[in-house]
Amino acid sequence: MRKDIRSQPAPFETVLVANRGEIALRIMRACRELGARTVGIYSDADAAAPHVRFADEARRVGPAAASESYLRVDAIVDAALESGAQAVHPGYGFLSEGAELAEACARAGIVFVGPTPATLRALGDKLAARRLATEVGVPIVPGSLEPLAWRDMDTQLLEEEAQRVGWPQLIKAAAGGGGRGMRRIDGPAELRDALVGAAREAEAAFGDGAVYLERYVEGARHVEVQLLGDNSGRVVALGERDCSIQRRHQKLVEEAPAPGLSAAQRSQLHRLAVTLAESVGLRNAATAEFLFSSAGETWFLEVNARLQVEHGVTELVLDLDLVVEQLRIAAGEPLSESVLAAAALAASPPRHAIEVRLSAEDPANDFAPRPGRISRWREPSGSDVRVDSGVEEGSAVPPDYDPLLAKLMVTGADRPAALAAMARVLGELEVAGVQTTLPFHRWLVEQPSFAAGDGLSTEFVANFWRPAELMPDAARRAAELAARAYAAGAGRPTQTQPISRDGAAAGWWRVGVEEAAGGHRP
Repeated sequence: MRKDIRSQPAPFETVLVANRGEIALRIMRACRELGARTVGIYSDADAAAPHVRFADEARRVGPAAASESYLRVDAIVDAALESGAQAVHPGYGFLSEGAELAEACARAGIVFVGPTPATLRALGDKLAARRLATEVGVPIVPGSLEPLAWRDMDTQLLEEEAQRVGWPQLIKAAAGGGGRGMRRIDGPAELRDALVGAAREAEAAFGDGAVYLERYVEGARHVEVQLLGDNSGRVVALGERDCSIQRRHQKLVEEAPAPGLSAAQRSQLHRLAVTLAESVGLRNAATAEFLFSSAGETWFLEVNARLQVEHGVTELVLDLDLVVEQLRIAAGEPLSESVLAAAALAASPPRHAIEVRLSAEDPANDFAPRPGRISRWREPSGSDVRVDSGVEEGSAVPPDYDPLLAKLMVTGADRPAALAAMARVLGELEVAGVQTTLPFHRWLVEQPSFAAGDGLSTEFVANFWRPAELMPDAARRAAELAARAYAAGAGRPTQTQPISRDGAAAGWWRVGVEEAAGGHRP
């Protein structure tokens, strides 16, 4: 990270972090390095969470349900005012992309660490962003430019619109992302039911059931560009990340730079992203997302006007702290010399970084969440390793939130070196008590097509991951028993059993499962 992080006064004396888990800790650490005091928030489910203890001050904002705690704009603003915070950093997820918290902060005289409410409104609506891209000459994936009035449209009109878009296609939520409110449809017979289901999910997740159609680009890669902009209107691209390894349209692995891009492709991608950001007067951080088709076409998807989960790989490649830069921009400072130097490096990145998301999910069961309690947690280490975690030994993994536990990141002089480092890191990590995605990641780094980089696409997991052939039935049953026990109210630490890092009896899948077989009892 930057050596000059404390060369200037902290932009704020006190910052409230309106989030939880690993991202709350990551932001708090940046604040502490700057010399700023931190205020954490927590729900009843997180009262004993690491981010609560790490904060200089922590305030309860409600019960476990996110709608009654982490999504309470009034409670968060009250906590900021009562604690004397001058700024609120939303992290990612929760209230980070909507304009409501940003507007409430402005009314209360508090700085929101992110884009302006106007930018959030312009980019938070995916259809508005698609229309904007069309206006400024950025190619979009073929699809709708207005929300579907599907309740009032007869079947023939719906089918005509779908036929215009082309098959296969995705139904997507206009008000959000993360795979929520998204359905793939391959023909007219699926259209009506898929629209109803997608709209209901979008309404539940974002409070807005508006949906639209978008062509599904088969065999495409998902590549995104990191952006920063300041109050003067200056916007820079800080390189790109490949996020093609996904399940259910949600990312599992990210790396920077994107493998296999030519200098011309990289330059064009950065230029398109900056054009979009400049058109809305971006201030602070955002990420423009694109699809690269197998035919070499580049299509714009959306802009996420916030910090991304995967921001760490960009930081590692460019030796930059994006949270520090966010705070300085929010305080009215121009893009720093560190940012400008990093932007110059982005055209020819000096190293490679890879991140895997470790979640409490069962990769043998369509990555279904597996809440529980972590009974063993041993993080890997090394000069080429960074672990952003939000848990520790004994931590509960509640069913109320995203089950992300940690982000494991490595760097190397090039992609093969980074892959070798990741294989080592995945071998060193020890976690038990809950089923995690660790087996999937260990499998992935051994796949020749992934190592070669020529098989990357958003369909990689669907095409190659065959857990039924890898996971023994006994291990699967053990994980399911542990999850049921926790759901029944037994989410508490118990006497542990020996853990085998290699799991000789059941293969490497048993890491994280052996304790589950006998550790959590109703």
